[in-house]
This record gives sequence, structure tokens and C-alpha cells, in this order.
Amino acid sequence: MTWLLDPLQYTFIVRGLLAALIVGIVCPVIGSYIVLRGMSFLGDALAHAILPGIVAAYFLGWPLFLGALVAGVGTALAIGFVTEKGEIKEDTAIGVFFAGMFALGIAMLSTRRNYSVDLTHILFGNLLGVSPTDLLASAVLGVLVILVVLLFYKEFLVISFDPLLATTLRLPSRFFRYLLLILLAVTIVVALQTVGVALMLAMLVTPAAAAYQLTHRLHWMMLVASAIGGFSGVAGVYLSYYINIASGPAVVLVATGIFILTFLFAPRRGLLWRYQ
Repeated sequence: MTWLLDPLQYTFIVRGLLAALIVGIVCPVIGSYIVLRGMSFLGDALAHAILPGIVAAYFLGWPLFLGALVAGVGTALAIGFVTEKGEIKEDTAIGVFFAGMFALGIAMLSTRRNYSVDLTHILFGNLLGVSPTDLLASAVLGVLVILVVLLFYKEFLVISFDPLLATTLRLPSRFFRYLLLILLAVTIVVALQTVGVALMLAMLVTPAAAAYQLTHRLHWMMLVASAIGGFSGVAGVYLSYYINIASGPAVVLVATGIFILTFLFAPRRGLLWRYQ
């Protein structure tokens, strides 16, 4: 038990564990929709599109999550608006905003001489540097995301997988489409401090992709994905502590390892199972 308790003597590691647990639970819930709807490119785009907001908040001395939240939600709504009529395809709009917003963030950073150090922090996160304020913000936003998903679970399910039924039931498809985009942006903000922009997509997609190999219903997929994500977060912090590697990448590597195992050995869907 000593190996389990030793890291807990440091307050910053305890905060890092809590932050990793929050990210590991919240991200896969929205990530399940991303995997099933083929929205990974959108998740990646929003993860990079928040960069200008982060940089602006950094320059102004504001909390980074606040700038990220404004930029993420704004970009999500802009993509939804541009693609709403169908004249511009969603992947085209995503590519435009992805490149434009990320370039704007880099341009803003380049105005500072020490931008390379700051960029590293933003891109790859600083899990063990999570402040009490960041932890509280992540917890509040994470709980908000989970509550909204629980409240509108059936509506999201119908909108996502049976648009014809949604029309028949007269569900406000436009409202729920925008709401899902906003939830995705908020979830990305929750994960910002933990794994950074570059690794954010992994925590959204990888646990959900692993859970997809093991389950056949959306609610079970969300639960299993959150369990995988939570375990990856905690295990990644311990791995970082004992072998002295960056904590954010360690969390992602654990999740990736679990995905590989499920891809190979999952009952009925695993690669080795199919070739028996």
C-alpha cells in the first residue's frame, strides 16, 4: 500500500488526481456521441479553436478557462450557424475555423518573446500544476455537462440517431444540435488544464472508442467509457509520478493502451475474437 499512498502526501498531486478523475469521467460522456456520430474532426477543431481565447486570457491575466470557454462556445455556435442551411458542408466549415482560429492563437502568442514556453504549457497541459480555482471550475463545468446530458438524454439519442423520428415527434432539432455543440466546447474547456490542446481529442475519443468495443447500448457505453477514462486519469498520474514522465501524456497513453486491449480482446468485436 505504500506505493499507493506515497504520492498522496503532496497536495498538488492530490489536486492533479482529482482533476484527472473529473476529465476522465466527463470527456467520455460527450466523447460517446463524438464516436458514434463520427464527429472526431469537430472535437479536434474545437480543441484547437480555443487557443485564441486562452492566449487572450493569459495576456489579460484572467483565468485561462474563461477565455477558452468564450472561444470554444463562440466557435461551436459559428460552425453550427455556417452549416445550418447545408450550403457549406460541415467538414469544410470545421476546417476553415480550425485553421483560422489556431493560426490566430499562434499569431497572438508570437507577439511575446517567450511564446514557445507558454505554447508548450497550453498545448500539453499542466496536470500537476492545477490550482484550486482551476479544479473548482472544472468540477462545476463537468457537473453541468453531466446534468444536461442526463436531462436531455432521450432527446439527444433521437436527434443523433433517428432524425426522422425527431421530426415526427416535433423535437427542436436545431436547439439540441447547438446545445450538443456547446456541451462539446465546455467539455474541452474542462480538459484544458489537464491534457492541453494537443491531447484533448484523445480523452474525448479514446475511452469512448474502447467502450464501444465492449457495449451495445449508449448509456452503457457512456458508463464504461467514463470508468475507463477515470481509471486512465488516476493511473496516468501514478505512472507520471513513478517513472518521471509528463502527466498529461501519461494519462493518454494509459487510455490508448486500454483501447488496444479492447480492440484485440473484446468479446465478439475484438480482432482476435473475430479470427478464432
